[in-house]
Amino acid sequence: MVRAIRVHETGGPEVMRFEEVEIGEPGPGEARIRHEAIGLNFIDTYFRSGLYPAPEGLPMTPGNEGAGTVVSVGEGVSEVAPGDRVAYVGPLGSYAEERLVPADRLVKLPREIDSRTAAGMMLKGMTASYLLKDTFKVGPGTTLLFHAAAGGVGLIAGQWARHLGATVIGTVGSPEKAELARAHGYEHVIDYTKENFVERVAEITGGAKCDVVYDSVGNDTYPGSLDCLKPLGMWVSFGQSSGPIRDFNLALLGQKGSLFATRPTLFTYVAQRADLERTANGLFDVVASGAVKIKVNQTYALADAVKAHRDLEGRRTTGTTVLLP
Repeated sequence: MVRAIRVHETGGPEVMRFEEVEIGEPGPGEARIRHEAIGLNFIDTYFRSGLYPAPEGLPMTPGNEGAGTVVSVGEGVSEVAPGDRVAYVGPLGSYAEERLVPADRLVKLPREIDSRTAAGMMLKGMTASYLLKDTFKVGPGTTLLFHAAAGGVGLIAGQWARHLGATVIGTVGSPEKAELARAHGYEHVIDYTKENFVERVAEITGGAKCDVVYDSVGNDTYPGSLDCLKPLGMWVSFGQSSGPIRDFNLALLGQKGSLFATRPTLFTYVAQRADLERTANGLFDVVASGAVKIKVNQTYALADAVKAHRDLEGRRTTGTTVLLP
């Protein structure tokens, strides 16, 4: 038996229970891994609350990200072997001391990347990768706005976008988070509690506005995000930390400059094994080079997942957070 966080009914953080579970031996195509660190992400709260339904129903174990060591493998597994240091994003179920994972979702960790760093950066870092390199190809000459710049994805994306040569603007919710964003690649930081971000973007860009807006906030930043885009610009809505957008008006895209809009997810971009390896290895390379630095700002015991979720939803965390079994 191993211990894991289990959710028997959706709701607030208090619905999570730390329980003993039986996970068994790996079947064909599976690997059993022992976690050394587990990533905490805002998407975890969506599954816990029921905003996103758990694919296999309840009870369920939250979490999409972890790193550790392969204990054993099932029949037909060629991607990893017992003893390998690995990390992964998805499927659901990482809030556990040990678990079974489809082996083709695991990537081997290079020597330069420790388990805490890996667990804290796989989902956020690969999200930043596909946003900046695939959804919209960022490079010299790109001007972008990134909401929640002091969040986990935001701190990685700011450094990476600056490394790619872009002009990087970010929004935050406090002076402390503004300083954090500036230290992570953002040339211009807007505190939306004191400033109108649409007006400030216009001022910063001399009225030219942005090529792309990355928006994980949702309700509170819509439709303002659209007003930050130049004609033919792209609005990338990849999260909804302030709640879902319930009244999206497609006609606004035409009215505001023939804009493009997309609602991407990481799991589509890394569905194929080759794309997963390309994205993960690109992340490992940029971190190992020092161009993007990953700092784990908070750690919690796995048993304290309730407190971790309360702090996350209460905006009392910054950047990367991991749970430790």
